[in-house]
Amino acid sequence: MSKRFACLATVLAFAAVSAFAANPRGAATASVGGKKVAVDYGRPALNGRSLDALLKDLPADRIWRAGENQVTTISLEGDSMIGGKKVPAGKYSVYVHAGEGKAWDLVLNRDLGVPLGKIYAKASDAMKNEPWPHYTAYTAEIGSQEVARIPMTPAKAAAPADMFTISFAPSAAGQTMTLAWADKAWSTEVTPAK
Repeated sequence: MSKRFACLATVLAFAAVSAFAANPRGAATASVGGKKVAVDYGRPALNGRSLDALLKDLPADRIWRAGENQVTTISLEGDSMIGGKKVPAGKYSVYVHAGEGKAWDLVLNRDLGVPLGKIYAKASDAMKNEPWPHYTAYTAEIGSQEVARIPMTPAKAAAPADMFTISFAPSAAGQTMTLAWADKAWSTEVTPAK
């Protein structure tokens, strides 16, 4: 990793802490086979920037934290199939592998983040134990704890959105989970485990 990118990531972490209240947290919930699925995530805004420009600043492994501020998580009350891959009931951190072009993968990991106080010494007492995602060393630090890496289907967003959004919509077998930002969207199916 370049020193330039490491410095940028550190500055972004501090900016995220200082702007913590700027954007609200998002939540998306659904029922799959009678069991709750819940996503808790930060909602970064483009604020006049382009998504393509932001993606150019990703680290070499092209892993993005799927939100902002505290780590994005998905909680599954029951075993589920996500994009055809079995994921046991539990709570996982959520990342995205933003491949070149349109290919994005949803990445679920057992590691639930690092307490903010460990990466930012000036974190307030209220925030120092909040879990933060791994910014720049995902592959080296927690890549081995992946539960699933799930290809998502790209599409044009129904309407352009300044703020990153995760949502669920009923499908024939369960729910369609969609990540949308700017004029782009990526989705995958969440169904009961077989």
